[in-house]
Amino acid sequence: MTHNMYSGIQPKTYIRLPSHSSLARPKKLTRAVLASVLAPAYWLLSHRYEVPGLGLRADCAIFGLRLLPSIWRNKLYSEMYRLLFWPMDSIRYFEFDFAWNALRNVPIALYLDVSSPRLFPILLALKNSELSAEFLNPDAGDLSSTEDLVEGFGVRSRCKFHNCLISELSVAPNSFDAITSISVLEHIPEDTNAVQRMWDLLKPNGKLLVTVSCAAKTSDQYVDRNEYGLLSPDEKGYYFFQRLYDQQSLEKRVFAVTGLPRRQVVYGEKLPGTLRRNLDRKMSDPWYPHWREPYMMGQDFCYFRDLAELPGEGVVGLEFQKGD
Repeated sequence: MTHNMYSGIQPKTYIRLPSHSSLARPKKLTRAVLASVLAPAYWLLSHRYEVPGLGLRADCAIFGLRLLPSIWRNKLYSEMYRLLFWPMDSIRYFEFDFAWNALRNVPIALYLDVSSPRLFPILLALKNSELSAEFLNPDAGDLSSTEDLVEGFGVRSRCKFHNCLISELSVAPNSFDAITSISVLEHIPEDTNAVQRMWDLLKPNGKLLVTVSCAAKTSDQYVDRNEYGLLSPDEKGYYFFQRLYDQQSLEKRVFAVTGLPRRQVVYGEKLPGTLRRNLDRKMSDPWYPHWREPYMMGQDFCYFRDLAELPGEGVVGLEFQKGD
């Protein structure tokens, strides 16, 4: 449930999140069997819509099989299962594809990921044997799970982990050939400071890949749960969740630091409310058909020429290259 309020010129949206729900063990087994049969079928069907990220989806299944020797020793059976049958969901198909296409053929020696979903930086490390990766995440539990997965893939020697905020990272400026931050910046209230820090850490001619939530008109979303455990509640007891950027707020909060992007791509829902209903159902329905995600993306989402065209919410991919 949502309602809009305004503080100055910046609109706020307050959202009540549904309760999480889970399945008993026997039903989880039934769901796993369904996924093993239906996930490949829906992946094939989604090709009719030219959904982004389908090649990465296939790579994930192949990499999932590489975990077989270590799944019991490192307790990675759930990670292997997700890699095989539903490694990405919703707009991640677009976001991963956008960043992947920008970096897959770029020589990278030292790479930093700022709190993206762990799968993308791991995929980049697996695909590029010359790359050394650093993972930053203020969520200690999530970072620990990332370390376990990196260990399972056998690339631990090329990875370093930082349990801190980007503002607290103790690394010299001009250190990284590439930096990614996928669906993170919109969750940081002091977003411009975070962009400035990432920009300072990037080497001359280095690439910064950022994806953020967006809409035709900007607003800040607040939720009734402390999803990340990092922020304090406002006067209504709600927590800042994310900012939806429009073109003007991107220019003010991001481009003022980086300059204009080399590439800006918009991907969003065809009908307003689709993304929110999808996210709510994932939280509340333990039988949600995750295996159907790529096909759902093709039906309900598409590319837009610019942010002003969006009928509802979406995500914008931004590619920057730092000058000499």
